[in-house]
Amino acid sequence: MKLSDKARIANDVLARKVGEETVMLHLTDGTYFGLDPVGTRIWELLGEGKSLSEICDAMIDEYDVSRDAIERDVITLAEELAARGLIVPV
Repeated sequence: MKLSDKARIANDVLARKVGEETVMLHLTDGTYFGLDPVGTRIWELLGEGKSLSEICDAMIDEYDVSRDAIERDVITLAEELAARGLIVPV
């Protein structure tokens, strides 16, 4: 995925915030996936329809992190979520 890409949460995914973390269930294949607090914030921003670049901008404003590190982390997480069918490109 590229920073200019947008993705949406797949229709067959149920997600619930539990404390500061998020637990997701892929309804089609029955698999669970969990996100730590940083991953949860990225998930929330994806749900708002932000591009990966916009997500990086928000994360830099909210966390003490370098641009290079957050870009790498956001792209890696987005690719993993897409590979698991939890998000789909827009």
